[in-house]
Amino acid sequence: MKLGLQLGYWGAQPPQGVGELVAAAEDAGFDAIFTAEAWGSDAFTPLAWWGRETSRVRLGTSIVQMSGRTPTSIAMHALTLDHLSGGRVVLGMGVSGPQVVEGWYGQPFAKPLARTREVVEIIRKVLAREAPVTNDGPHYPLPYAGPGSVGLGKPLKPIVHPLRADIPIWLGAEGPKNVAQTAEIADGWIPIFYTPRSAGMYQPWLDEGFARPGAQRTRADFEIAATCHLQITEDNGPAKQAVIDAMKPYVSLYMGGMGAKEQNFHKQVFERMGYGDLADEVQRLYLSGEKDKATSLIPDELVDDMHIIGDAGYVRERAAEWEATGVTTLLLSLGSPDDIRRIAEVLA
Repeated sequence: MKLGLQLGYWGAQPPQGVGELVAAAEDAGFDAIFTAEAWGSDAFTPLAWWGRETSRVRLGTSIVQMSGRTPTSIAMHALTLDHLSGGRVVLGMGVSGPQVVEGWYGQPFAKPLARTREVVEIIRKVLAREAPVTNDGPHYPLPYAGPGSVGLGKPLKPIVHPLRADIPIWLGAEGPKNVAQTAEIADGWIPIFYTPRSAGMYQPWLDEGFARPGAQRTRADFEIAATCHLQITEDNGPAKQAVIDAMKPYVSLYMGGMGAKEQNFHKQVFERMGYGDLADEVQRLYLSGEKDKATSLIPDELVDDMHIIGDAGYVRERAAEWEATGVTTLLLSLGSPDDIRRIAEVLA
């Protein structure tokens, strides 16, 4: 199992000290650095900026929001950065949610699975550069000939010859149909709230995708990049408890406050994990403004399952449990170069 440094997306201001984190990750043997995007900073630009300071780590997006760019635009970003980095790009993508897609990008959210399939197919055609790119699908028709068209659209191949036709495409997916499709059409999967306890739930969904005709990968060469907070504490008692308590507001935010009441994909993950009644109450409190009460309901065992928190021996044991479920990369959000070096040393 490899380690990835999750740089995430920016808050109100660009984060400080990122260069030191990236350098430490490269020096400590991390496999990759990853960036994200929401509705502020984008995922590609930081990779281009910090990637030039590295020579070995892979440069991944987790995730690029598909509705923010056309498929050919995403492909252009990926092939450009792949050239600049000497073939180190991992293209992680996802559909995001209806509040962002329709509220921020002004695009329809309907048919997310069908849209995902079209996006992946078009990007693979661009990277293969075997013929001018066309697409007959309803979501991203190429050439476009719908309302407003002047009728002059022409199928094109990229001017630049891609460095790699097989840039890895990983997809963020949460529900059964989406996970199965990811196993079918992608090179890897970026789950959210994946845990050793819930890992068994996903296996039939993945197997369904791998068994489909024309599946891109098999379980043997499919990557699973799971995100967790990993922190080495002085003990497995009070010091660990302090970290667990500090993580609870983040859990309650995703369980109750991310997405609309009518459609919160993150909440649905917790429901599938067996926390349906809890998720309902946390959402009710969170959306009514009682965030502290919502957070107080988050059980210790849920946080402990979602993350790796404890002394060095416990961390090693838990990391082995994650690896045993098929996780190939742990994506870690870390705050200092010392944390990076310490974790690399413990998990070496």
